[in-house]
Amino acid sequence: MTSYPHLIPQSDPPLPPWENLPTMYDLPSDRPEEPGLPDDFHFLQPLLLYLTFQPINWNPELVYSAADLNLYYNPQRPLWYKRPDWFGVVGVPKLYQGRDLRLSYVTWQEEANPFVVVELLSPGTEEEDLGISTNEADKPPTKWEVYEQILRVPYYIVFSRYSDEIRAFQLVGGHYEPMNLTGGRLQMPELGLSLGLWQGAFRDIERLWLRWFTLEGKLIPIPAEEAAAATERAIIAEQEAREAQQEAAQAKIKAEQLA
Repeated sequence: MTSYPHLIPQSDPPLPPWENLPTMYDLPSDRPEEPGLPDDFHFLQPLLLYLTFQPINWNPELVYSAADLNLYYNPQRPLWYKRPDWFGVVGVPKLYQGRDLRLSYVTWQEEANPFVVVELLSPGTEEEDLGISTNEADKPPTKWEVYEQILRVPYYIVFSRYSDEIRAFQLVGGHYEPMNLTGGRLQMPELGLSLGLWQGAFRDIERLWLRWFTLEGKLIPIPAEEAAAATERAIIAEQEAREAQQEAAQAKIKAEQLA
């Protein structure tokens, strides 16, 4: 059995996990066995999800999401991890223990597991992403097994940039069941959000993107869209004020003529 010299021997009575098991400071945050950077889509699509993940039913201070971050899931195998393209959590602060940016997400050191995971389908990862492949005994479990059986992530979404197809699964009775779209979107009432496809330009790239909406189908705006909307509202307000002044002036002239 592999030994981990940095682990603290268990005491009697046992210490809580945050005192006895490795933290994000003890575990590697890089992945030397997978050199290189992801492609443009693997950067932009998670960024759009990150910017629009604003659960209506939760305090913004207790909402966290990340892209391409090590997700440690098994305290018995502390060096095993998955690296989701994007995942969102509710019920945890944005900073680790309220004080530090996360190097990784160590589930036994956190107050909640991910609530939703998105994987971007690639030809080389399709079988694992969709739960088709299985691993040998004593080998790390697949992504599907980790999300469904170990972390029990309520919502798991796989999106293909090649076919623009969404495959979504919801945890029902301990197993993933395919989700149906409502109005072209995946409803997540616990968050007050829905997830769907949007045709538009993000960072000047026009295509079909996966992004967050309200349950009713209204876009959750990114900061640039909010700024543009605010500018538009200011222009409209200024125009309406000018028209009101002109109407008041005309009414005054007519009143003087009648007098």
